[in-house]
Amino acid sequence: MIRVVIADDQVMIRDGLATLLASAPDIEVVGQAGDGLEAVELCAELGPDVVVMDIRMPRLDGLAATARIATDDKESPKVLVLTTFDLDEYVYEALGAGASGFLLKDASAGDLINAVRVVASGEALLAPSITRRLISDFARRRRHERPRSDLVDVLTPRELDVLRLIARGLSNAEIAGELFLSEQTVKTHVGHVLSKLGLRDRTQAVVFSYENGIAG
Repeated sequence: MIRVVIADDQVMIRDGLATLLASAPDIEVVGQAGDGLEAVELCAELGPDVVVMDIRMPRLDGLAATARIATDDKESPKVLVLTTFDLDEYVYEALGAGASGFLLKDASAGDLINAVRVVASGEALLAPSITRRLISDFARRRRHERPRSDLVDVLTPRELDVLRLIARGLSNAEIAGELFLSEQTVKTHVGHVLSKLGLRDRTQAVVFSYENGIAG
C-alpha cells in the first residue's frame, strides 16, 4: 500500500482528494493537514510514502514544508506538489526544496492516482513534456551560479547514457529498449548513478543532468 498524507488548507479540497485516492486499491490516506506545519508534524509521526502538498497555506507554506520533509534521506516521504503552470516560479522553488513531482489542480481523478503511484515509485517524472521544460529552465538559472560538478567524471559512459535518458523522462523499461539492455541491468545502472552522485531520486537526477549540461 502507498501511504499518503494530504496537505491543503481547504477542507473541501482535502476531503475530495482523500475520497479520490481512497478509491484506489493500493493507496491509503493516513492523514490530512490544514497547513504546512501540520504536514511536517504528521510526516514525522506517520512516515507516509507520499505527501500531496498544496503551496499556499497558513503558518508554513508548502514550499517550506517540502524543504523540511523531502530531505536527502532516501526513506523520507516523496512530495507531490499541487500547482498551476501560470505560477512557474513556485515550481522552480519546489524543485529546489526537493519536490519529486507536480500535479495540475484541474487534473482528473485518474491523473491524481497515477501521479501518486509515479512519485511513490520514483520511476518517472510527471508530465515529462511540461515538467522537463520547467526543470530545464530552473537548472539553466542555477547553472550560472556554480560550475560543472566534478561528480560527472565518476560516471561510466553507460551510466551517462542512462542519466541522459532519465533526463528525458524515460522509465526503466523504456531505457532498456533504447540501450538494448535488460530492465534489471538498467535498474542497477540507475542505482549506481544515484549513489555516485549522492541523489535521492530520479527527479534530482534530472535536475543534476540539466544543471551540468548532460541532458541533450
